[in-house]
Amino acid sequence: MEEPQDHQHQTVPSDISLRVKSLESLLVEKGLVDSAALDALVDTYENKVGPRNGARVVARAWTDPAYKSRLLANASEAIAEFGFLGAQGEHMVALENTPHIHNVVVCTLCSCYPWPVLGLPPAWYKSNAYRARTVIDPRGVLKEFGLELSPDVEVRVWDSTAELRYIVIPQRPAGTDDLDEDSLAALVTRNSMIGVEILEAAK
Repeated sequence: MEEPQDHQHQTVPSDISLRVKSLESLLVEKGLVDSAALDALVDTYENKVGPRNGARVVARAWTDPAYKSRLLANASEAIAEFGFLGAQGEHMVALENTPHIHNVVVCTLCSCYPWPVLGLPPAWYKSNAYRARTVIDPRGVLKEFGLELSPDVEVRVWDSTAELRYIVIPQRPAGTDDLDEDSLAALVTRNSMIGVEILEAAK
């Protein structure tokens, strides 16, 4: 009897991944897209910009009162101090969460989003459900993210537009007084800068 062979199985890409690859190949083949330029663009948004940029802004605001004042007064200029510039991030407003005020960001008309500081928008941010329901029932939406706020906390919903985008400065987690700026930045998440999550100190 023949021994069963040890086959190496490869993970089959998802249907959407296959479609993206097919479209990319077609565009490159027709000369409409340069493969190297496309790779550079993807690398930029996956590895060089993104939530870690916004996290650095938040950590600086937590540790430097003068910077925080500049950020709240003119977010675009304060963020530009880090060199985080570019399309989708020209006109920024920073919103500070406090024990009594919780800010959450949505874009009801499409999915306007500050790419230079938050990277690529999550799928749920672009969904019709999030866009429609956050304005009508923000506490209900936040609860679905696992965030149940006390009734005495005021929830403010901010609607992004093509002209104006927001970044939430989440509350600094308790017990982080001894952490430096880099360690604090590691605690900050994309969701907290949209306002659908409250941060906790690393255990």
